[in-house]
Amino acid sequence: MASSDSNILEEELRGLKDLVSVAQVVVSSIDLDEVLSNILMSSMAIMEMPAGSIALYDDATVMLKLHVHEGLSPRLVERNRWRVKQGGLTAEILDRGELFIVEDTDKADFFNNPLALSEGIRSLIAVPLKIQDKIVGVLYLDDFTPRQFPEQRLKLLSILASFATMSIDNARLHHRTQQLACTDGLTGLFNHRMFTQLFREEFHRTRRYRNVLSLMMLDVDDFKAFNDTHGHPEGDRVLVAVSEILRETLRDCDICFRYGGEEFVAILPETEIGEALPAAERVRQRIAEDSLRHSKGENAHPVSVSIGVASFPRDGSTHDELLKVVDDLMYVAKKSGKNRVYHLDANGPEDRGQALSDPHFNQPTEC
Repeated sequence: MASSDSNILEEELRGLKDLVSVAQVVVSSIDLDEVLSNILMSSMAIMEMPAGSIALYDDATVMLKLHVHEGLSPRLVERNRWRVKQGGLTAEILDRGELFIVEDTDKADFFNNPLALSEGIRSLIAVPLKIQDKIVGVLYLDDFTPRQFPEQRLKLLSILASFATMSIDNARLHHRTQQLACTDGLTGLFNHRMFTQLFREEFHRTRRYRNVLSLMMLDVDDFKAFNDTHGHPEGDRVLVAVSEILRETLRDCDICFRYGGEEFVAILPETEIGEALPAAERVRQRIAEDSLRHSKGENAHPVSVSIGVASFPRDGSTHDELLKVVDDLMYVAKKSGKNRVYHLDANGPEDRGQALSDPHFNQPTEC
């Protein structure tokens, strides 16, 4: 009896030592990706599980989004976000705030997730990550065989979950603070400061690997007159609309910035002039078309943009040179009638707005 108690005590002490080591790793970083990865790998080690994932909760959309995963197939993780439905299993797990355990999915009538079943998941633990009533996310641990989970290890996992939740919340707060420092408060695009930093980095990377890069700069035409006529709140709405069109029209790998005032700039990595020009033309057309749809009545003041496009190494050998070229081209576009796209050809600045009717120009190039 004494020997048995001693073994239990030794096991508990070992578990607590493991937990202290794990907790130190979990709280050692404020980088969100690193924190999530540390939590997932530590949790899988404690429970000796071969697979797992962490999804974070977005209160605004009532959705969970998958952020890290291990040991799962691409097919399972490609569905990387899902809504938390009232009355659903995930909502119930979050409401209870307790470990949710399935020792054998074949014997759990309530468990009917087709993706998980086709993955071959036979046992799992769902760990709600909550601080009081605030939902942070869910940690999932998976195994491909039925199994029972030692009570002592489940207790350690619960304690780890508390450390994990606080670490994730701190990392997200740090991430949001960083975002505020590098994004424009009105449009949500990166700001001028971030452009200066990211353009230098992207330019040096492009030159190092002997690749290509294009820069697009645009200015809202007659914006001062628009503000004077319609007021600054309407002007702000125009800037937000332009920023949304940039996001929607350009590729995910293209980086958009509010350069200042009514000026915007976009970095198009691995993009030559023949691909950048049609992208700029799509932006110009979309802004003009949307403006015409919404500009009706006597006081209508259609919105348009003038765009300059330049590419490395074609139009400049340094980032400062390329930036000056694209800035000059944008102002040439404005002086030449506005609502057009300009680039450099052998004879100097040229309007390409009318020359992009070839159907192959209308398809975006994937990153």
